[in-house]
Amino acid sequence: MINDSISDMLTRIRNANLIKSRYVSIPFSRINHELTKILEKEGFIKSFQLFDNDIRLLLKYIGREKKSCITNLRRISKPGLRIYANHKEIPKILGGMGIVILSTPQGLMTDREARFRKVGGEILCSIW
Repeated sequence: MINDSISDMLTRIRNANLIKSRYVSIPFSRINHELTKILEKEGFIKSFQLFDNDIRLLLKYIGREKKSCITNLRRISKPGLRIYANHKEIPKILGGMGIVILSTPQGLMTDREARFRKVGGEILCSIW
């Protein structure tokens, strides 16, 4: 049983990027599904497909040398130490080049969206 499905998902994507894998399969959960929607919308993955018990991501690479669109994935708020921020305290990653994903009362959203809606929440992860 997986205690932290978000960390598991990020680790699977990171490992697949290291070996230049085209696809990666992650266990289905509602939060993983919402995270994959955000990753697709922000252009970090090409697409995803839902199956019975898992989600299959099609990773995105650039050029002939297959340079990954995802440079780094970092889990910020962990089960042992939760990190919360209001809309004024949400960090900017690489001056706005990367994104921070938050869990808010209005659902999962990126840092830009949370600042625009003036809503805070738990800082789940950062991606650039």
